[in-house]
Parts: sequence; C-alpha cells; structure tokens
Amino acid sequence: MTYNDILRRFRYAVDLSNSDILECFNLIGHSISPERLHSFFKRETESGYQELPAELMNAFLNGLIIFTRGRKENDADIVQRPQTPLSNNVILKKIRIALELREDDMLNLLDTADFSISRSELSALFRKKGHKNYKECGDQLLRNFINGLTQHNRIKQNKVDND
Repeated sequence: MTYNDILRRFRYAVDLSNSDILECFNLIGHSISPERLHSFFKRETESGYQELPAELMNAFLNGLIIFTRGRKENDADIVQRPQTPLSNNVILKKIRIALELREDDMLNLLDTADFSISRSELSALFRKKGHKNYKECGDQLLRNFINGLTQHNRIKQNKVDND
C-alpha cells in the first residue's frame, strides 16, 4: 500500500475533513496547500496525482497525535527530532497512539474486518525491530485494521443517524 492509499483510507475511516488534515500538517510545522493535499487523494491513474512522500506521511501522523491528544511540553522540538524510518509498524503504532486504542480495541477492530490475530502477535508488531519476537506489519494487516476502523466508525455513525 502506498502512503496515499493509507492517508485516503484513514481519512475516510475516521471522517477527517481536508481542513483537519491541513491542521495536522500545520501543527507539526508543514504548510501544505489544499490543492497539493487534494492531489494526494487522487488515484495513481488520475491526472494531477502526486505521490505522498514518507516525510509528509510521518509529519501527518505526528500532527494527528497532537491534533487528537493535544500538545505536550516536550513536543515543541518534534520537528528537530530524528525521524524513524516509516514502516507499517510505525504507522500502526502512531494511529494507535493518536486514537488512544488499547490492545482489546485493536483486536476488536481487526475482528470487525474478519482478520484475527492473537494478543502475542499484536504485541509483536509494537516491539523494536531486532527484538527476537518482533513481527513485521504487512500491508494486509494494516489494510484490514483500517477497514475495521472504517466499519466500526460507520456502524456507530449510522446508529447515531438513525436515532
């Protein structure tokens, strides 16, 4: 999955507006025009498509954490910190932090998408690379997690709309 796919799917899953996404970028010190943001949401086959660089995806995820949880005192230097290489494990971890998801929440979201993993497999995704129990997060797992998040939020939204 490309970073564009992840951003597009995540945006739909949690119902983020363009202005919310731009705010996430601004919170971390990256100014992006609405036109450029729109080009990230286009499909690869559409004209005007622009590939989302890893640096901007990382900035969005860091901004999302600040957007949802608020800025902490030691977050002022987040732009100067060395960025960790962006992998599916890092993306999953940052989404987990931003949405304040617990282990049970994540397992339920994966079950919602008909993708079951054990607690130990889930905890292995969040270990440091090089740890003997580290497990790499594949595209399928990340895609199913976002799909579960989408289904969960859309079901909840439909219940609110029907009441």
